[in-house]
Amino acid sequence: MSAQDASDGAAQVRRSFAQQPFMHTIGGMLEHVGEGRTSIRLELTQPLTQQHGFMHAGALITILDTACGYAALSLATEPSEVLTAELKVNLLRPVACAAVIAEGRVLKAGRKLTVCQGDAYDADDRSRHLATILATMVLAPRED
Repeated sequence: MSAQDASDGAAQVRRSFAQQPFMHTIGGMLEHVGEGRTSIRLELTQPLTQQHGFMHAGALITILDTACGYAALSLATEPSEVLTAELKVNLLRPVACAAVIAEGRVLKAGRKLTVCQGDAYDADDRSRHLATILATMVLAPRED
């Protein structure tokens, strides 16, 4: 991928993220976009907790899935959309930290399917690995 293609992929990711209402609703913030990699930050707020005060698994899985999807989109060479076809998650410990960083990276990019791995960490202590996800993303041409 050329530097221009990578730049176009990053711009495509930023535009798409800015238009995603659910990330705005939960407070997800796009922190980094690189070639085949993205990271999203999510603060632990009371509406995102479950009955024990930990971050709800749904919120954690959401940012992991989203980070993987945008990692896949960052490699798209034409205007595209990305949808999750499959995912498997391992929740490694309860999330009680102030904020989480979800990092998505492409393991194998194909013409239609892209396999990604996502890892979530305590934003203040990256040695605290919170969850991991393996996801398959489907790339589809965007209909403008």
